[in-house]
Amino acid sequence: MQTSSTHIQLVKYFLMAGIGLIVDFSTLIFTKQILKFNYLIAACCGFILGLIVTYILSNRFVFGAPKQNPQKLFILFGIIGLVGLGTLYLLMWILTGKLGVNYILAKAIATIIVFIWNFFARKTLYKDKVSDLPYEL
Repeated sequence: MQTSSTHIQLVKYFLMAGIGLIVDFSTLIFTKQILKFNYLIAACCGFILGLIVTYILSNRFVFGAPKQNPQKLFILFGIIGLVGLGTLYLLMWILTGKLGVNYILAKAIATIIVFIWNFFARKTLYKDKVSDLPYEL
């Protein structure tokens, strides 16, 4: 179910990432409000669960998973996610920790920026096909 049209992929990715985002935000709110985690720890928990959901859905409905080297794909997908997580942490720390913005609003703002990074980095990852990368993991 892979398509080469960036526009169609972007729409599909938006929908799949939206499902991941629901998991992400639900986990964030649950771990912050109910379990009383620090907002950054809660954001990390949500991000990780959202990453897993988005990975599965992206492989199935957006980019199509390469049949070779699924371990490399997951590792590289995760590295892209870690860059996104670092960006998320930095933005939340600045917005909430330094500027006093509500953690949910800060997460929403950071999520938009991270979404753009994730889509184009992951599109490049799938376009290049993991098995064709010039380096080994």
